[in-house]
Amino acid sequence: MTDHRLDHPVYVATVRRESERLVEVLRGTDLTAPVPACDGWTAADLVHHLTEVQDSWVHAVTTGTERPEEAAPPRAADDALLTAAAAAGTALVQALAERSPGDPSWSWHEDGGTVGWAARRQAHEALVHRVDAELAAGVEVTPPPVELAVDGVDELLRVMVDGVPSWGTFTPDGVAVRLECTNADAAWRLDLGRFTGTGPESGRAFDLDAAAVSDVERGAARSDGTVGADDADVADDAALVVRGRAWDLDRWLWGRGGVEALEVRGDAALLARLRELVTEATQ
Repeated sequence: MTDHRLDHPVYVATVRRESERLVEVLRGTDLTAPVPACDGWTAADLVHHLTEVQDSWVHAVTTGTERPEEAAPPRAADDALLTAAAAAGTALVQALAERSPGDPSWSWHEDGGTVGWAARRQAHEALVHRVDAELAAGVEVTPPPVELAVDGVDELLRVMVDGVPSWGTFTPDGVAVRLECTNADAAWRLDLGRFTGTGPESGRAFDLDAAAVSDVERGAARSDGTVGADDADVADDAALVVRGRAWDLDRWLWGRGGVEALEVRGDAALLARLRELVTEATQ
């Protein structure tokens, strides 16, 4: 498996930078402003959401256990929301920085369970919501470093989209999608199919559109300076190829950027299927 993960200190620094940027952007913004990518949310809702999430992960990484629902802090008054957000972000950065990535932490994901996993997830959580803050404020959305954007694509696909719990089954249907970065040596293949199974606790039966991630080899840099595989390799057996700069791919996958920034080759209906699948996985 190609490993795009970054060092633990990079993730901790990202949580700090992105959390501080969100607060900075929204200090001069009407908190009743809508958040374009979060239907029905105001900027105030966005601030409270990130505050609540970061508080819960402070508990997870410091105790190794899930925070009880009743221990969640109450929503701050509107004039104190940004102060509460700043405090939660600072506490999370401190909790992550004081621990080693291999230390245990509660996680909702079967592949989680370490502070390193939590730091990566919270780095991208803060990054995506910083984008939400900039969109709500109507200011320019600033790109992260390329390697962080590549890691963002990888994290979304491998954590949010891929992965079948031990009680479920993934059955591919023979349709493949390929995502490629044009400004980094990174690509992913998604095999589409169905996820089926019955939740052991809820007893709920699942039959959902799903995808599994597999790696693909890359070709040499093109003469125009972009990085990519030869056309024959790109085609592979993928029915859909989506190419673009890492940040454009990351934003599009998270629903924070348009597909017009990307090159798409393949069936429009399959693109819509991929969009819906990713949207369901990241809600």
